Amino acid sequence: MNRDMMNEMTEKARKASYSLAVMSRERKDAVLRSMADGIERSAADIKKANAIDVAAAREKGRTGAFVDRLELNDKRISGMCSMLREVAALEDPVGKVIGTTTRPNGLVIEKVRVPIGVIGIIYESRPNVTADCVSLCMKSGNAVILRGGSDAINSNKAIYDAMRRGAVSAGMDEGAFALVEDTSRDMVDSMLGAAGKIDLIMPRGGEALIREVTEKSRVPVIKHYKGICHVYVDKDANTDMAENICFNAKVQRPGVCNAMETMLVHKDIADAFLPGMLAKFAGAGVKIKGCVRTKKYANIPVGTVTDEDYATEWLDLVLNVKIVDSLDEAVGHIARFGSGHSDAIVTENARAAEDFLRRVDSSAVYVNASTRFTDGGEFGKGAEIGISTDRLHARGPMGLEELTTYKYVVRGTGQIRE
Repeated sequence: MNRDMMNEMTEKARKASYSLAVMSRERKDAVLRSMADGIERSAADIKKANAIDVAAAREKGRTGAFVDRLELNDKRISGMCSMLREVAALEDPVGKVIGTTTRPNGLVIEKVRVPIGVIGIIYESRPNVTADCVSLCMKSGNAVILRGGSDAINSNKAIYDAMRRGAVSAGMDEGAFALVEDTSRDMVDSMLGAAGKIDLIMPRGGEALIREVTEKSRVPVIKHYKGICHVYVDKDANTDMAENICFNAKVQRPGVCNAMETMLVHKDIADAFLPGMLAKFAGAGVKIKGCVRTKKYANIPVGTVTDEDYATEWLDLVLNVKIVDSLDEAVGHIARFGSGHSDAIVTENARAAEDFLRRVDSSAVYVNASTRFTDGGEFGKGAEIGISTDRLHARGPMGLEELTTYKYVVRGTGQIRE
């Protein structure tokens, strides 16, 4: 039965993808604006559905960070509407000429952006992902099949229904985006086995989900893997700047993938920086796990950090702290324990900054800025469908261009190959 349901969804999605691929920007933008209107009209229903999910999460004893990712308030609902309108205002990538070559025989060869086709997205507890994914897939000419987690099912359905009503009122094919309301693992397996029917799978969630999807999928996968993000406070850092950046990277929203999980501090600046920084973290309720040297600078309880801790994405008010002897040691630590997501250096030394940028192989590398900026909206993409930690086919925040592939368009005047 699940396979039959998935077959029906993918058939409708494939049919819709053909018309989406050639749809004018004006029509796509009108649909996106109508979706935003639909969410605004349904805000009360969305909040009511979300309250059911939040209450269930609290009853299950979910963490505060988990509930924060799940919860929808007026600001977040308004943010979804703003995002849809912002995506509508972005340049349409479909049909964009990436490059042109004219051969000696007169052939003109263009490399042109085209949609990927049908995209399947498997995600967990953040219901606003529903709106992000639909908006970006639609604007980039892709049909999309969404499978959210059971913790957010009522919220996802409410958002999806509001968007669907808005899209249909603007003349959109309903098959262009679909929500799998069955949250069983069998439906995930059906999506992962739909080779030739779904062109790309993108999982967004915890490490266990990513691993399962990667191991089982017969469809190509781009991973939105865990975010073990680092901030390295160099010996030549401005301590006030470092304090502001590190606090923001950990505390501003700890339950997201671009939050700092490990703070690395050069030994020469530890005395001036660490006591005040640790006290500020303690005041915000951050639990510190530190190396032996870190404990010497703390007037607060500090747990003993382990290699397992360094490899953990806490997604909570927990922070690893390590004092290092050099930039080399900091880079080596990131190479060993990082997930290739986002890493930053705070320094006034231009040579150290450039060395860090050159040597740290992550999807986003920062100088004197918080890792919290790794986000589609903050990068000017309107939104993101995920933050890829892969190297193929896209890396970092995936916006409209990353949801396209390309084809070669060759124009001749009768040439034949000798």
